[in-house]
Amino acid sequence: MITLTELKCLADAQSSYHILKPWWDVFWYYITLIMLLVAVLAGALQLTQSRVLCCLPCKVEFDNHCAVPWDILKASVNTSSDPGTPLPLPLRIQNDLHRQQYSYIDAVCYEKQLHWFAKFFPYLVLLHTLIFAACSNFWLHYPSTSSRLEHFVAILHKCFDSPWTTRALSETVAEQSVRPLTLSKSKALLSSSGCSAEVDSNKQSLPYPQPGLESAGIESPTSSVLDKKEGEQAKAIFEKVKRFRMHVEQKDIIYRVYLKQIIVKVILFVLIITYVPYFLTYITLEIDCSVDVQAFTGYKRYQCVYSLAEIFKVLASFYVILVILYGLTSSYSLWWMLRSSLKQYSFEALREKSNYSDIPDVKNDFAFILHLADQYDPLYSKRFSIFLSEVSENKLKQINLNNEWTVEKLKSKLVKNSQDKIELHLFMLNGLPDNVFELTEIEVLSLELIPEVKLPSAVSQLVNLKELHVYHSSLVVDHPALAFLEENLKILRLKFTEMGKIPRWVFHLKNLKELYLSGCVLPEQVSTMQLEGFQDLKNLRTLYLKSSISRIPQVITDLLPSLQKLSLDNEGSKLVVLNNLKKMVKLKSLELISCDLERIPHSIFSLNNLHELNLKENNLKTVEEIISFQHLQNLSCLKLWHNNIAYIPAQIGALSNLEQLSLDHNNIENLPLQLFLCTKLHYLDLSYNHLTFIPEEIQYLSNLQYFAVTNNNIEMLPDGLFQCKKLQCLLLGKNSLMSLSPHVGELSNLTHLELIGNYLETLPPELEGCQSLKRSCLIVEENLLNTLPPPVTERLQTCLDKC
Repeated sequence: MITLTELKCLADAQSSYHILKPWWDVFWYYITLIMLLVAVLAGALQLTQSRVLCCLPCKVEFDNHCAVPWDILKASVNTSSDPGTPLPLPLRIQNDLHRQQYSYIDAVCYEKQLHWFAKFFPYLVLLHTLIFAACSNFWLHYPSTSSRLEHFVAILHKCFDSPWTTRALSETVAEQSVRPLTLSKSKALLSSSGCSAEVDSNKQSLPYPQPGLESAGIESPTSSVLDKKEGEQAKAIFEKVKRFRMHVEQKDIIYRVYLKQIIVKVILFVLIITYVPYFLTYITLEIDCSVDVQAFTGYKRYQCVYSLAEIFKVLASFYVILVILYGLTSSYSLWWMLRSSLKQYSFEALREKSNYSDIPDVKNDFAFILHLADQYDPLYSKRFSIFLSEVSENKLKQINLNNEWTVEKLKSKLVKNSQDKIELHLFMLNGLPDNVFELTEIEVLSLELIPEVKLPSAVSQLVNLKELHVYHSSLVVDHPALAFLEENLKILRLKFTEMGKIPRWVFHLKNLKELYLSGCVLPEQVSTMQLEGFQDLKNLRTLYLKSSISRIPQVITDLLPSLQKLSLDNEGSKLVVLNNLKKMVKLKSLELISCDLERIPHSIFSLNNLHELNLKENNLKTVEEIISFQHLQNLSCLKLWHNNIAYIPAQIGALSNLEQLSLDHNNIENLPLQLFLCTKLHYLDLSYNHLTFIPEEIQYLSNLQYFAVTNNNIEMLPDGLFQCKKLQCLLLGKNSLMSLSPHVGELSNLTHLELIGNYLETLPPELEGCQSLKRSCLIVEENLLNTLPPPVTERLQTCLDKC
């Protein structure tokens, strides 16, 4: 049993399609209803009549048809040649048949003599009406179209009723109203002050509430803020519109089905208008019935009266008029479909009048549906178009983002990084919340995995911002924001997901001192625009490039001669050409990491101002060229770590100014005595090699503060090591030490001692002499701590400061 609720839902579903029904569809609907009434009325009359035909027997036949005696008399008078002939007297007719005989005659004459059109006229009208109705609703219920239409209608209603649609259109109206007002006020102000200026109204925008809005009686567009629920609903509509467009725009099934049903209507109209008026003449009042039933009634000819003839003629004529109206309307709709470009729909007029100039034109079924909606009310298409605009979607995302990321939530994300700077790191957001610009204490802004980021002019409120990190994000910078960054930004880190060119706005940062580029490939033949861009970075001192290139780009060596630090991480690709390094005479720090170098490049020895050289993770097996470093009088830091170096040449002793030397993660087995001629060394890392002993001559490194031989095969420490009184950090873990010399207590400045992973059985009590050593900085097995005297253990545990 169908409930009232189910009937209501069915009625609502049918009424929702009124948006897709143009005026001719509505006109068809009402004509169909009237046709149905005609069919019902005619059928009711035919069914309620007890005697459709009333027949009387013909007792006199004249000229092969039934005639009354008066007709015979009249014919005799006209044909008589002798005027003196006496006229026959009229016959007296009596009907003496039984009622059942009359009923029998009526039935036989109705079946055999009454024309089929007169008999079945109500059913023909009903049949025609049902066909017309089916054609009108076929496209709404056809399997390939019904689901799309239902989906579209549901989305269209949501678009129409969405608060975001009202807000977006209100912004457009407000801006169109305010622009002339603002322009006239600006001109009046300029004229009153004696100044003349040309105002470009096309460049005016309303990013913030304008003071002229309230006085003009218009609500500021930004004053209406969507709540979280409304924002999420609008966001869901955007996603539904995208999916619907992708599914429908590539097909024209709806268009073809609608066109076919109109063609069927026109063909049916031609057929009906062809045969109905012709057969209309067969509906007559009097019917001459000649049937051979004389054995039952005694007569073979009868005169019948069709009682519904006159009313059926009226109804049939009225039906013909309705069919003509229906056919003319169908012809017009067919003409409309064929003459118009219904497979394309342009929002050009709306783009010109609104802020959403990116509303795309649509085609095929999507365009056709919108054309139908325009026939009902163009406002539906206008409201629907708001959800086709990426600008509108981005504005909505921004509002939702602002609602989610409040000032309090952003403040909780502020941290102090390793450089003791206040940093805000935003990860995987839909954009940059406007509330960020209220946190004026930010010094470092880090944006990671944010697909579309736009820096507005409000970034100028971050007066302490000096460093910007953009990781796997596309950043667009407004002109006012770029002017602020040009003056204040000192450090920029860019990491790209895909290989590409450096953003153009980077070259406007004239005060930039450090630039870190990762994933961005500088092509071998850069364009003139890029050359000029790098030339503008006159204050750049540090450049970090992580990419895969075969040579150092000429743009770096030619246009950045004042560069002081160059770091190139080639990600394992071989760096072939390095001769152009000679041009960078002011370079103080050079890092060539993962460049697949087999030897130290000779071009490096021309960099007289070089202080630091880092050749990490290359394929160096020998460093015989190390003798040439003696020409680099300023070289103080040499990092040859993470290579395949088998030995250190004796010429290492010529580097008398060397202060830091990193040789860890190599294959070194022995240390040359000349190494200890580098008396200025205060940092020496020999970890992860194959050393078995340390020479006694290490005592000559009187300035040594950091010494690491972790993960070697050392069995005994020389006493000379404990003559390095300035030693602060001693890393001896993962070796083969059997004991630790009591002389370790002479290292009064020792703050960090690593002994874990050896074969020690006890710790010397002389560790008490290491007054700067804390328990947390003594890396050793727990059971060895029990071998120390209680006073030493207590002193180590009094402070738990971290190293």
